[in-house]
Amino acid sequence: MYITRHLEGQILEASKHYPVVMVCGQRQVGKSTMLNHIREEGRRYVTLDDGNARRLAENDPSLFFETYGYPLLIDEFQRVPSILLEIKRIVDERALNGEDNSGMFWLIGSQKFRMMRDVSESLAGRVAIFDMSSLSCAEIEGRPAMLFRPDTDSLRERLRYSRAKTIHEIFSDIFRGGMPKLRTDNFLDRDRFYMDYVNTYIERDVRELAQVGKLSEFYDFLVFMAARTGQELKYDEIAKAVGVSAPTAKSWVSILESSGIIYILRPYHSNITKRLVKTPKTYFMDTGLAAYLCRWPSAETLENGAMDGAFLETYVVTEIVKSYYNAGKPADLFYYRDIDRREIDLLIVEGDRIYPIEIKKNKAPSKPDKNFKALQQFKSDIQPGIILCMSDDLIPYDRESWYCPISAL
Repeated sequence: MYITRHLEGQILEASKHYPVVMVCGQRQVGKSTMLNHIREEGRRYVTLDDGNARRLAENDPSLFFETYGYPLLIDEFQRVPSILLEIKRIVDERALNGEDNSGMFWLIGSQKFRMMRDVSESLAGRVAIFDMSSLSCAEIEGRPAMLFRPDTDSLRERLRYSRAKTIHEIFSDIFRGGMPKLRTDNFLDRDRFYMDYVNTYIERDVRELAQVGKLSEFYDFLVFMAARTGQELKYDEIAKAVGVSAPTAKSWVSILESSGIIYILRPYHSNITKRLVKTPKTYFMDTGLAAYLCRWPSAETLENGAMDGAFLETYVVTEIVKSYYNAGKPADLFYYRDIDRREIDLLIVEGDRIYPIEIKKNKAPSKPDKNFKALQQFKSDIQPGIILCMSDDLIPYDRESWYCPISAL
């Protein structure tokens, strides 16, 4: 069974205007499945995991493209980065001849940390780049594609298509995660899937990086990061816990971010005040993977355990991030914390407008807006705050903030 992806329309539209479209994201999120599903009848597919195709691309890229032609879909293209120069030559030659070069090449890669340098050097101005994540709740439930916007009109529109969920259903979603294979095959063992996933990720992607010596240390690091999802990123703390240097910890964090495993949420700050905390926070993009690494045995134990708040916050933040990815837009998301320990879980910034968002497990949390006034120091248009919680509907908490059901995500 194929689940329609919200990114499909963005890919097809970009292919009308750019000669190269690139989709990147962590393994198993459905990149190849989606592009194979929407590709035109005449677009051939080749993967550079195939030894013969890879050898040809390495030794004679010109002959490689003569053999496969175009339009062409190239999977795992980062395995032979030198083909990007040949792609550049082909699309530029076509443009110089006055021919249409739009949509000639679709590229798929799962090692963004390696490929982005090569892409930016070779294909600047010629490529549309999209991040892809595991399935969003809206995709799983078959709802229409919709960027998450925190104004009340947009939230009411989202609620028209969403159904109410209990906290148990939400934690079931958190525990299962959004990997397409797990969502389309009810008989697939979750723990087995994630065990194979972690082994493949470490063996295939991480082993190839010079910065990683002992793979067992990297696995410990991965578990440590999962246990800190939704918390501040402190490299010295990671280094001490895992037994590596702080520069190594920093390098490994960048690997997780670039391969789509984690999302780093930067703190909001400005030159107006020096009282703001400047440490970022990290979130696992797939909550099921994080729950597996933390060894939570069931959705029920996770819901009632010590990490319930961190996982709920991770779920909310990453669902919002996914809505930006699926709309092909950059996510201007931040969090707020100052040295007086006043914190706001999420800020969505649109121009000079700031929308504060709090995330709560309760149905009607008390004083959820207590830190919103801290934003008045900024010369910005502070919008009514949103409290994402277990509320039954979008209802005002007061004149400056609203309760909104988490099921609207």
